[in-house]
Amino acid sequence: MVAISSCSALLSIASHYCQNRSSLNHARTGSHSRIWSPGRASGAQPSFPSTIYTAGVHPAGQTGGSQVPWRNLRAGDLLLFGVTAAELAVLVVLTPSFTLVDWVYVLQHVMVLAIALTRPAPAAQDHSVPTSAAVAVAYTYPYAQVIYLQRGPGSPAWPAGGLVLVIVAAFLSLASLSALGKRFGVRPALRGLATGGPYRLVRHPMYLAYVIGDVGYNLQEWNPGTLAIVVIGWASLVYRIVAEELVLAQDPGWPAYVSRVRYRLVPGLW
Repeated sequence: MVAISSCSALLSIASHYCQNRSSLNHARTGSHSRIWSPGRASGAQPSFPSTIYTAGVHPAGQTGGSQVPWRNLRAGDLLLFGVTAAELAVLVVLTPSFTLVDWVYVLQHVMVLAIALTRPAPAAQDHSVPTSAAVAVAYTYPYAQVIYLQRGPGSPAWPAGGLVLVIVAAFLSLASLSALGKRFGVRPALRGLATGGPYRLVRHPMYLAYVIGDVGYNLQEWNPGTLAIVVIGWASLVYRIVAEELVLAQDPGWPAYVSRVRYRLVPGLW
């Protein structure tokens, strides 16, 4: 779900195909596109030359309207809607029976469908190639784990503990999406600053949900291949966090928020 890469991060289908392993939460569409300051064309400049488009400033430097053109906004929104709808359809068709976690993910997909049709245009957005690659990796690595396990089954480590972590991740992701609301998106963008709910604890709680979910799924079933895929996926999340904060730094409330919430992903660590 773009986002809901992300998110993120998302289907629980593999739980019925690979010894209760899920598709890891709505495809990692959960990105923290959290800043919305209409017409803002100044502030801290991210280090992505020619790839951050700011409302009112076109790439060539000419001034324009106070928002991104409607057709550009709709293209991104329709893409988010289409991808989310496809994921939801796959989840419904391929899941024989729904667990609590499955229903949480269904709810998140429905929320993202509504967000895609109602969210505002971003004041600025990162279109850089590295960020695009990181988004693509974040989208695909959960499914890569599922495919890998279908070809070479893994071993259970601690299924009961893994299930607990998966449930925690699902509800943390839901709470994060609820706090983001219409600020939600895939690419780093300025649509407003979310500071409530889980965002009082860390600056990127949705990505934390992905990490917790990854650990939980691998406790249920893992092998060296899935661990390698997870490491690659986590690297993409770290890159996305850095890229997003470069864009979010343009919001005037960002410095105060950073001073209140020191940690990006893991309390006490980073």
